[in-house]
Amino acid sequence: MLSDQSGTWEMESNENFEGYMKALDIDFATRKVAKHLTQTKIIAQDGDHFKTKTISTLRNYELDFTIGVEFEEHTKGLDNRHVKTLVTWDGDKLVCVQKGEKNNRGWKQWIEGGKLHLELTCENEVCHQVFTKK
Repeated sequence: MLSDQSGTWEMESNENFEGYMKALDIDFATRKVAKHLTQTKIIAQDGDHFKTKTISTLRNYELDFTIGVEFEEHTKGLDNRHVKTLVTWDGDKLVCVQKGEKNNRGWKQWIEGGKLHLELTCENEVCHQVFTKK
């Protein structure tokens, strides 16, 4: 059975977010502000269809996708790039590959020990975020 990630999740840790943002070429001032923000993730999962919202005081980001269906994503408000995105299941983990101008870009998301884990990758940088269900 695939994991149900639905719910509202509050960030409790954000390891190497600045390194990840540097790999995305996000400017110095934005990085300095963003690394101190906490995020809230709202996930609505209906089988293999996901609607997610990431909310912070700096920027909000929404994503609507279906597992196994590649789509064009504009990372507006993040690093403002256009990428081809594909999200698949690997066991109980969501695995996202984003093809574009940056190498090794994507994320993995899973629930472990009642917490939502999100691992963001770009180039050689990895950011690990952990969220607690609200």
